[in-house]
Amino acid sequence: MIVIRENNIVYLMTAKEVVNALKLVATEERRKANEWFFKTGKGEYGYGDIFLGVTVPNIRRIAKKFSQEISLQKLTELIRSPIHEVRLCALIILVNKYKKEDSDKIYQFYMDHLTAINNWDLVDSSAPYIVGDYLYKHPEKSKILFDLVRSDNLWIRRISIISTFTFIRNNQFRTTLDLAKLLFTDNHDLIHKAVGWMLREIYKRDANLIRQFLIQNYAQIPRTTLRYAIERMDKREREKYLKGDFDVPN
Repeated sequence: MIVIRENNIVYLMTAKEVVNALKLVATEERRKANEWFFKTGKGEYGYGDIFLGVTVPNIRRIAKKFSQEISLQKLTELIRSPIHEVRLCALIILVNKYKKEDSDKIYQFYMDHLTAINNWDLVDSSAPYIVGDYLYKHPEKSKILFDLVRSDNLWIRRISIISTFTFIRNNQFRTTLDLAKLLFTDNHDLIHKAVGWMLREIYKRDANLIRQFLIQNYAQIPRTTLRYAIERMDKREREKYLKGDFDVPN
């Protein structure tokens, strides 16, 4: 056992122990299901990713068990792992640490490892709780989201918009709407879905704002984004927006 000291905290857990804990609850059936679900076939967005076959509840249970006992140094090994569930476990541990340890340090660690966060579940389970929370509490730094949104990396662009979920939960909508407009021309369906999801979350809090936004930007909004954004509307109103049955401002 290696003992690591950081900021007067003693860490006992090694990266290998976390990986072994995940392997113990892995199944072949789940591995095959995950490979299909996360699109690991040739030409698909998850091509080349490796899975053990662990369920998310088991990953969260293991992350909770080890969160206080593993150092950021050892988390570096985990977050750089070629195995999907190991990276997800590392990110959940990081979220847990963010809540209790040095938020500046955890945020910077996350930003230093953005390229390891390379699938939608990795983004969605971490970005709002670290990047979103940090930038909500440090609004003077939130302009970085407008740098991320212009990245060539699909997942970094997704981080930019999904991070604003924390803003939305705190009834701050402008950043999300501004980023959404920049992403309307994105060429990936997973971005269109993410933008639509965030617009739907705003709709749940301010329906009239989103109605106005959709009408004003109707010609630019991808169809997938629109469908996600209007899911909470009643059937009649959804059909109205799908048909563009309203006067669109010039």
